[in-house]
Amino acid sequence: MRRRSRASSKVATARSRKAQMPKRRNAPVTRGSSSDDGQGAEIARLTRERDEALEQLSEALERQTATSEVLRVISSSSGILEPVFQAMLANAVRLCEAKSGLMCRSEGEALRAVALHGVPPAFAEERRRNPVIRPSPDSTLGRAMATKQTVQIADIRDEPAHPDSPSGTTGAQLARLAGARTYIVVPMLKEDELIGTIHIYRQEVRPFTDKQIELVTTFADQAVIAIENARLLNELRQSLQQQTATADVLKVISRSAFDLRTVLQTLVESAARFCDADKASLTRERDGALYRAEAYGFSREYLDYVQDIPIKQDRGSASGRALLEGRVVHIADALADPEYTLMDVQKLGGYRTVLSVPMLRKGVPIGVLALLRSDVRPFTDKQIELVTTFADQAAIAIENVRLFDEIQDKGRQLEEASQHKSQFLANMSHELRTPLNAILGYAELIVDGAYGDPSEKMLGVLKRLEGQGKHLLGLINDVLDLSKIEAGQLVLELSDYCIQDIAQAVCSTLEPLATDKKLGFKVEVAPRLPPGHGDGRRLTQVLINLVGNAIKFTDAGEVAIKAEAYNGSFHVSVRDTGPGISSADQARLFQEFQQGDSTITKKKGGTGLGLAISKRIIEMHGGRIWVESQPGQGSTFTFTLPVIVERQVEAA
Repeated sequence: MRRRSRASSKVATARSRKAQMPKRRNAPVTRGSSSDDGQGAEIARLTRERDEALEQLSEALERQTATSEVLRVISSSSGILEPVFQAMLANAVRLCEAKSGLMCRSEGEALRAVALHGVPPAFAEERRRNPVIRPSPDSTLGRAMATKQTVQIADIRDEPAHPDSPSGTTGAQLARLAGARTYIVVPMLKEDELIGTIHIYRQEVRPFTDKQIELVTTFADQAVIAIENARLLNELRQSLQQQTATADVLKVISRSAFDLRTVLQTLVESAARFCDADKASLTRERDGALYRAEAYGFSREYLDYVQDIPIKQDRGSASGRALLEGRVVHIADALADPEYTLMDVQKLGGYRTVLSVPMLRKGVPIGVLALLRSDVRPFTDKQIELVTTFADQAAIAIENVRLFDEIQDKGRQLEEASQHKSQFLANMSHELRTPLNAILGYAELIVDGAYGDPSEKMLGVLKRLEGQGKHLLGLINDVLDLSKIEAGQLVLELSDYCIQDIAQAVCSTLEPLATDKKLGFKVEVAPRLPPGHGDGRRLTQVLINLVGNAIKFTDAGEVAIKAEAYNGSFHVSVRDTGPGISSADQARLFQEFQQGDSTITKKKGGTGLGLAISKRIIEMHGGRIWVESQPGQGSTFTFTLPVIVERQVEAA
């Protein structure tokens, strides 16, 4: 439906009201009577009141419509202020019955034009060439900025000529360029802080009404709200961007933790992208000096020129100062900095604003992350904070790779040392066992009378010699087994075995030792145990070690072997009535060269290798071994392993 004109609305409303008025009976009057004159005056008054009410209603509707339009633009602007400013200015100019207007944002002591409406091309071009206005304190605009009050000039031509901008635009020139006569300047305030100004111009001398000034003031308040909303939204976006950028970098670091070049290049590119920089570079150590390692946005000619130029700790460059002072260095314009000396590099790189952030390790700079802009445009505090985060990540990445390289180098050295040790132990064990076996063999021959009947005294010596020799042979075998385990050369020989036979063989071997100490010795093997599959010889070695220790450390009572099977596993335990083992000793009992209470072990002897070797043999079968003991209450060593072992379990 088409909107009727204001005049048509007024006529229609008048007809409607007239139709609704009660009809009066016509009284006989004579022409020109006082009654007729009074009735005409009353109708004229009512008509005026009606027209005024309609006009006020129309103005209120226009204001509400304009306000609604501005609010709609604000809600849909997503933090972009230009359409908001344009909508506000257009509505303010229209509702004030003016032709043109200007909106400015504060920049320190100056103003920057951010929106124009209805201005002549000459004035628009002047503002495009010179968007920043620096009014003198005693000019109209200067007074408005100083007092933060609305200023109205009835006729700009009557104002004294004061330069209002760098181009020297005076009031007369403003009148000439914009055709301005009457104009108002309304400040945009946030808690008494000048945010900007709204200027409305008329091309004729006609002062603005209080209602019109009030309307522009309302728009100024809405502009401040829009600016604040945009600021908060932009801060939120920057925060989200920083979090996203940091998360992306951390993903790259986690995926390519030791591919340092990929990590650093990602940091450089992300820092440049999220901080709106044209170029970026990262400096780190090479051959004892600091060189540019990664770069973004530079020409190949520039990179070839600077790749072999070291960054020195001096004040001639932003990166040099960052290294020298160990802090962020921000140069707004390299050409205007009196200490900047890398002019050939600056000219080739084509940059003006420079931000250099040191990469610190324990407070010492190990490199620099630098961002550069081709124009003079300083970085914000938020951007500097983000670059600092990236520099910290770069330092961590470099340090991680350095430590990893050190660990790898140490690992290689330890591996080589371990191989040499294992080879030495294997060779030593072989060289020692050969003559020792010969000694034991000759001793047995002498005892058996191969060289004549020995005397009783000689037999005693030979028996002691044989016992000590076998003990020494056992130690040599333990050392050899340990060296094989550490070198990963101990291999199980898997075959079928009978757990009952192993228990009986151990009992037959060690029962004489228990008898000599007057200890009880019993074997409790559950009936009908299933046949096992594993290395029976190594399991016999484990059980001999456990029973031998139990007999050695038990002076009274008994030693018992118990074997049973359930849930697909053998459970074998060796129980004694010895002195028991403290919790502290239990924690290290299965480690190499570790033993229990030293006062006891010194008397009983041993190297502390048997339990460590036993633990590894059981674990190679996929089982585990442990001890349960309390001082003064004896000890129980237990191991479990699968009945059927399909393959050897490698060390974790």
